[in-house]
Amino acid sequence: MSRAETEITTLDEAARAGWLSYVGGLTQDQIAAELGVSRQRVQRLVSRALAEGLIRVRLDHRIASCLRLEAELARRFRLLECRVAPSLGAAGDPARGIAGVAADLFERMLIRPEPLVIAVGTGRALRGMADELQPQLCDRHRIVSLIGNIAPDGSASFFDVLMRIADKLQAPHYPMAVPVISDTAEERAAFHKLRPVQAVVTLARQADATFVGVGQMGDDAPLYKDGFITAVELAEVQAQGAVGEVAGNIFDASGRYIDSGISARMGGVRIAPAREEPIIGIAAGPTKVPAIRAALAGRIINGLVTDEATAQALLA
Repeated sequence: MSRAETEITTLDEAARAGWLSYVGGLTQDQIAAELGVSRQRVQRLVSRALAEGLIRVRLDHRIASCLRLEAELARRFRLLECRVAPSLGAAGDPARGIAGVAADLFERMLIRPEPLVIAVGTGRALRGMADELQPQLCDRHRIVSLIGNIAPDGSASFFDVLMRIADKLQAPHYPMAVPVISDTAEERAAFHKLRPVQAVVTLARQADATFVGVGQMGDDAPLYKDGFITAVELAEVQAQGAVGEVAGNIFDASGRYIDSGISARMGGVRIAPAREEPIIGIAAGPTKVPAIRAALAGRIINGLVTDEATAQALLA
């Protein structure tokens, strides 16, 4: 190995140690176990990460192994955009690990000089991304929600991210002022006849870029855990082959949307497959792998922000 290659490898190791420390919140002993090095080396690596400016709030050094995974994912799944964050280890929160990387990609969209319409979904991963965005004035862009923002009890949906993003960017924003899921298809249709709702739906469908979470449809499905569907409804769509959902729209292992009683009541906008504009899925973790793979297979998403472990599982 040449001297230059050795230096790159050392910087990679320092960046990874800093990431595990400052993003993952791991102790030095935990980092040592994760990297297979001594505690003393961890101390030196974290110190170097700080001294070299590799770690601020976000990781500022693209680790070589992550770059290789990005290239392979982009090639295999024909992705327009791909970012892979270092994994935080078995004890880390994957959504937290990818938040800064997702925010960086979002901000790269914002620096474009032309006015953009950016659509956003909801969920834990997107909320993490929103929290990582740097406050700035972006009043030439418009941010629009893909999904309703009213929970079953009438409260604002806890994981709605539109207002968080709009507050950070001081940007015009367009909420989908309907229930996440209505009680009946007729009620949902009534909401969508309202002129303000029609205007938001039209804007969302014209988005220049879209950022969405990817939900799994196992027994830990976010739609079920967050109280939007019942256990009986979950079992029904599982029997139809459900593996994932994007903006509340459920699909099977091949990435085909499943038409069901649930889909007829969902308040948001269904993303049309095979769109040419960037549709970025933000998701990581072992339970997400089948859903991400299906969304990629069906071209529901054509971009991805994830972590190393998830990327490796997708490529396996």
